[in-house]
Amino acid sequence: MTGDDERGAPMGRRRLIRAALTGVVAVAAGLVSDTSATSTATRGDGKGPRAGTPKSALRELVAGNVRWRSFRASNPDRTRAVRQTLVAGQHPFAVVLGCVDSRVPPELVFDQGLGDLLTVRSAGPVLDEVVLASVTYGVLELGIPLVVVLGHQSCGAVTAAVEAAQAGHTLPGHMQYLADQIRPAIDQTLQGSARVDAAITANVRLVRSRLAAEPDLAPKLMAGGLAVVGARYELTSQRVDQIH
Repeated sequence: MTGDDERGAPMGRRRLIRAALTGVVAVAAGLVSDTSATSTATRGDGKGPRAGTPKSALRELVAGNVRWRSFRASNPDRTRAVRQTLVAGQHPFAVVLGCVDSRVPPELVFDQGLGDLLTVRSAGPVLDEVVLASVTYGVLELGIPLVVVLGHQSCGAVTAAVEAAQAGHTLPGHMQYLADQIRPAIDQTLQGSARVDAAITANVRLVRSRLAAEPDLAPKLMAGGLAVVGARYELTSQRVDQIH
């Protein structure tokens, strides 16, 4: 990975990045086709094959969130047999990059179990090299077809970043790094809670776009074997909505 901007990048890389970003728009519009091969890995509970395409993986998460918010969670893949099976290896079907907030655990929000999700969590959520490497590991090494960037209502990290920017204050210690990463998502034309709420959604879009532009991920996006989508969890309703 280099620090070249788009003007200094080779023509091939510029095309790759543009195509990846175009792919994000297509995914957000629900136009991803199941062109990649179906996974041969089975669920830990033996109930059929794991989701092997972006579309089928997203369908699994949507169905799980419906169960969660309607208090009909099935709590899959947590039996003794599943735990023993997972000793030999893992085949998660989605990466969820979410916030560290204790109220938004991805496995519960999407009603999934052991071995189902590769979860990466950072306040915001924001990207750094460790977070990016973790997401990339899931895609390239584990063959995961879907990455979800999950923001949430009343995010404390975004709220702190907005308030610090508005007051011209610096957050203590390493927290200022979070504020610096979130600042581009802040709409200065808005006020109060509306500014915070809009920044939460805008930050998800920014992180999603950055991931989609990564040269390591772009080829899979172009081929249709990977989707990077943005989503937002509402604490009041427990509903996850896709961000377009």
